[in-house]
Amino acid sequence: QVQLVESGGGLVQAGGSLRLSCAVSGTIFSSNFMGWYRQAPGKQRELVATITGGGTTNYVDSVKGRFTISRDNAKKTAFLQMNSLKLEETAVYYCKTQIGSWPYWGQGTQVTVSL
Repeated sequence: QVQLVESGGGLVQAGGSLRLSCAVSGTIFSSNFMGWYRQAPGKQRELVATITGGGTTNYVDSVKGRFTISRDNAKKTAFLQMNSLKLEETAVYYCKTQIGSWPYWGQGTQVTVSL
């Protein structure tokens, strides 16, 4: 059974930093695509960043230069380092992997950016 568990969310002031983690179990991790998404209140879920099994990364334009996605294959964990956070980035952040055509999501972790 594939499980993804996010952690590391919380309350942070604008301009601050948080590091999210996504621990994966029940699947071979090293070759899997991993992605971070977020969903703000009243908005659709959006892609934030992705990383392939080979380590190729991709970011939505709004976070380039501030967020960094990474992975530790030995620990079967993906990370999202978020710096210079903005008020509008308050959202529930989700990690996702995909095995074949099947997507698997974590339960999400709340990130709240305050003044």
